[in-house]
Formats: sequence, structure tokens, C-alpha cells
Amino acid sequence: MRSLLLSRRDLGFMLYEWLDAEALTRRARFSDHNRETFDAAIDTAEQLATELFAPHNKKGDSQEAHAVPGEGCLRVEHIPEVKAALDAYSAAGLMAAGQDYEHGGMQLPVVVQKALSAYFTSANVATSAYTFLTMSGANTLLKSGTPEQVRRYAEPMFAGRYFGTMCLSEPQAGSSLSDITSRAVPDPQPGPEGERQFRLSGNKMWISAGEHELSDNIVHLVLAKIPGPDGKLIPGVKGISLFIVPKYMVNDDGSRGERNDVVLAGLNHKMGNRGTSNCLLNFGEGKFQPQGKGGAIGYLVGQPHQGLANMFHMMNEARIAVGLGAAVLGYTGYLHALDYARNRPQGRHPAQKDPAQPQLPIIEHTDVRRMLLAQKAYVEGGLGLVLYSARLVDEQNSAETPEAREHAGRLLDFLTPITKSWPSQWCVEANSLAIQVHGGYGYTREYNVEQFYRDNRLNAIHEGTHGIHGLDLLGRKASMQDGALFKAFGAELRKTVRKVRGSVGAPDAVPAGLAEISQELLAHADALDAAWQAVEVVTQKLYAAGDMNKTLANASLYLEAVGHVVVAWIWLQQALLAAAALDEDADFYRGKLQACRYFFRWELPKVEQQLELLASIDTTTLDMRDAWF
Repeated sequence: MRSLLLSRRDLGFMLYEWLDAEALTRRARFSDHNRETFDAAIDTAEQLATELFAPHNKKGDSQEAHAVPGEGCLRVEHIPEVKAALDAYSAAGLMAAGQDYEHGGMQLPVVVQKALSAYFTSANVATSAYTFLTMSGANTLLKSGTPEQVRRYAEPMFAGRYFGTMCLSEPQAGSSLSDITSRAVPDPQPGPEGERQFRLSGNKMWISAGEHELSDNIVHLVLAKIPGPDGKLIPGVKGISLFIVPKYMVNDDGSRGERNDVVLAGLNHKMGNRGTSNCLLNFGEGKFQPQGKGGAIGYLVGQPHQGLANMFHMMNEARIAVGLGAAVLGYTGYLHALDYARNRPQGRHPAQKDPAQPQLPIIEHTDVRRMLLAQKAYVEGGLGLVLYSARLVDEQNSAETPEAREHAGRLLDFLTPITKSWPSQWCVEANSLAIQVHGGYGYTREYNVEQFYRDNRLNAIHEGTHGIHGLDLLGRKASMQDGALFKAFGAELRKTVRKVRGSVGAPDAVPAGLAEISQELLAHADALDAAWQAVEVVTQKLYAAGDMNKTLANASLYLEAVGHVVVAWIWLQQALLAAAALDEDADFYRGKLQACRYFFRWELPKVEQQLELLASIDTTTLDMRDAWF
């Protein structure tokens, strides 16, 4: 039976035929690997995801993480299957899959890591959240922490003994991190190895995995402000520092010490992703007295007042992870809808009037095929975008020349807001279509697709809304370094256009008798080139408006339009490969070509109208007033 989590055939196509992950094994860091070791890791992920993560996905949704009284504070209980799955994940070494051997890792490329994560997230996004938060936190400590912090906290996280969180938002601040008020006061008592110790107080909201009993300890990475000499907090983001605040103190021998002064105040009850505890945490409330007095003990990560820059490593990693989660939740919903459509008999073709004839599987109906094809275009395009971004991380970290690493970094910076936001919008639409394919059954809890939609709808909020990422893309990334990031992506897009124009006319570019494919790919290349030229013109017009409020008023629309152009570019690359390989696996590659055709005929044309509206510097929403609502 085919997996309903992901298509292994499609994953292999993206990793090896398109992104050439195998070429990474020629680099020193990955020289112990080959395609067989990559596939073995993916096999392990698929097996564990299928056998231990997917079976409790619905149970974890209906019996969600909940708070119960504990010793001196609330604690969180999960169904037992969650811990069993996470223990198996850690025992397989997957928490450290991409890390150095010295940290117990496998030194797998990031693009392969994301392929592993894709299986777990599609199987059970709530349980897998504990893994990616832990890995991201440990990676942040590797980048910005001291050797002692890495030994004491990051290495147990990579081993799966400790789990991690990121504590940014506060009830009164939300996404406006400049307005956080959590305080970190220097403590005269030194920490381990003479490290500076602080006492933290404040509240943090929307903290995924903030309290549980799934691991020996929880390592909170907390943004807080160190008061100035006058006792006042520095306003804005410049005053923010990053701290390690463990749930339990860690003794010098690595054993668990006394309870730190961080406690659960309550849980947020979400429409989806219910198996992940989502917490309001109180720091320094005084319920516990570590080292004889109140205030949560924390340790500075990196330099004072550089907390946001240090945390951005974790935030950007999490943004790619959110995009991946959105893409694969859409993907598994698509596979469930496809399976249902192939096996559900209902109705007959319009021209078939005889009621005595057997009903057809609903996949034979044109409108069902339309919905399935739209899903395929969204989810395979979204997954391709995320894996391409992951491949850029590998280039940024290990490319052979500084110039190649810099170029990859620019592309990654430009694409990150799109990688997070585009799947979070359009792969949720795929989930909506999956429900529609199921008809009335799709809205019932007996079928999986309604939960996929609820779980995925949260990704439009996680790690920044579309509005925030629209502002980032148009307000920062498009103009950074004199437009270098924007130009770097434009150069890659035009490289693909030139490749199509130069290759599909070659005698061996496509199988004999399929010249119409060449013409279609050429038309796609022309459409893509024209769309990017329009993006360039509109971007210049927006910056020439002379008023940043007007420039950024419709930044979300800009994000959506540019995102569609980027995904059209992803599809054209895949289609070019498919056209050249039709003789090898005709049905698979024909499916790629048809999904590309759908995207260029049904989706890319939407961009023209969006760009026209942006070019007009429309102020309809900007001019609206509160009282008029």
C-alpha cells in the first residue's frame, strides 16, 4: 500500500534529480555519506513516522495535552504514545542528525534532514514540534553559546534527554518584541565555571512545548532586558538579551538539580496542533527558590543586548520548519484526498444517462480532478520551495568558495519569508480542497482531512504572520545591500529561463514526437521572465512612492505575488527535468508536466492583476479609519 504521508518517489526526484543532494558527498563534511546512507536515514524516518507518530495523531488531537495539579505548580500530561514516539526518535539519533560526530551527530546535509523531518511532521505535527524546537535551540547554543553551555545544555538536547523552547512573545507585546518587559537582573552569585548569572522575572505567552514531562529537563531560550544603571529597561529591540533558563538546574556532573523559578500559569487551547502544550509561563513568580531566593536563574547567551540577533538563528530555522510543516500537512491531505477519490464511487459522466450503469470513482469527474490537480501544484511546489531553501543552507555552510557561500546566503535571506509564508497560505488551501473532495465526510472527525486543515491553519500565525513577512520581504529584503538579495534571486530565475530557451530546442531535450512539450516550456519561460520583469518594475515604483506607509501598505499582496513567481520558477525547473526523462517513468513525469501547466495557466496569471494594483500605490486600506468600521 502506498504511503499516505508523502510520496517517496517525489521526494527522491526532488532530492536527487533536481537538487542533486548526492553531489554534497564530494565535500569533506559529508564524505562519509552516499545516496545509500541518505536513503537508509529516510527509510528509518518513514518507518518510525508510520509506526509510532501517525497512529496517535488523532488520539493526541482528541485527548490533547492538559494541565493538572503538581507539586507546588501545574504540570502537563500527554497521552503515553507521545513520549514513546519521542524516545524512539532520540534513540535513533535523529535529534542530532545534522550535527558533528563529536556531538553525537550523523553529519547529514540540511536538505536530507528536512526530508527526514517531512515524514514526522506529516505523520504528527504536534508530536514532532518537540523535536524541531529542541534541535533549533541546540543549534542556537552551538552558534552563540559558550563551550560550557554547549556541554551542559546543547549536547543533552542533541541526545534527546533535554528538550527546548523559544520564549519570545509576551501577553502585552505579541509579535512586537521591542515591547517586551521581562527583566534579567545580574545576580552576584556566579554560575557554573564562573559564568555570569541573572535572575529573570516576567511572563511569556504562546510558548510551544513550554511545560511537559517528556524529557529530563526543558531548556528555555528566553528574551529579556537587562536594566540600566537607573533600573529602567532600554526601550526598543536594542535592550534585548538572550538567556538560558533551565526548568531544573544542572549540576556539574550533569545530574538534575533543584527546580528553577519558572512555572506554568496556564495552557492555550488551540483549534489544531493540540498535542503540543502551548503555555503561558511565569518567570520569577517565587513559587520556587533556586539557590535560596526567588527569580528564575538564567545565563546570558552571547553578548548583552544582542539577544534578538542571536535568537534570529533559531527563528529563521523555525521559519523554514514552519514552511515545511505547512507543505507536508498539505501533502498528506492531498494523498488522502487522492486515495479517497480513487476508491469512492459516486455519480456518472454528464453524457451517461443510464442509471443502471455502475457509478464511477469520483476521480473520473472533472471538478474533482481540478481540485486534486490544484492540490498537487500547491503541495509539490511548496515542498520543492522548502527543500530548495534547505539546500541553500548547505551551500551557505559548505560551498567550496566564499563567493558561492555568500550567494547562497543572499538567496536564502531573500526566500526565507516566502518559504515560511507561501506554503502556510496555499498548502492550507490544499487542505481545504482535500475536505471538499471528501464531500460531507471531509467535515467529520472520522476522516483525517479536517484535522490536517485545523493543524495547518496555525502555520499562518507561527513564526510571524503574512503581514510581518510581507513587511520583511518588501521593507527589508528587497532593498538590503543595495538590492543585492533581490538581484541575486532575479539572476537565478533568469538562469533558469535561459536554460529552458537553450535546451528544449536541442534534439535530445525531449523524446521524439513530443515537440509540443518544448513549445509549452518555452511559453512558460517567457511568462516567468515577463512576471519577474513586472516584479522589478513594481518594486521600483513602490520605493519611489516617497512615503514608507504607502510603500508598505499592501506588503502582504507583494509577498503573495512574488511568492507565486518564485513557485512558478520552482515548477519550471522540475518540468524541464521531467520533459527530458519521460521515457523512464512516463506517468510520474507526465504528472509533473501537467501540474506545471496548471500552475502557469491557472495560478501565475493571478500575479499580473496583483502587480497592477501594487503599481497604482493603492491606499484603500491605508485610508480606512477605525470609526468607519
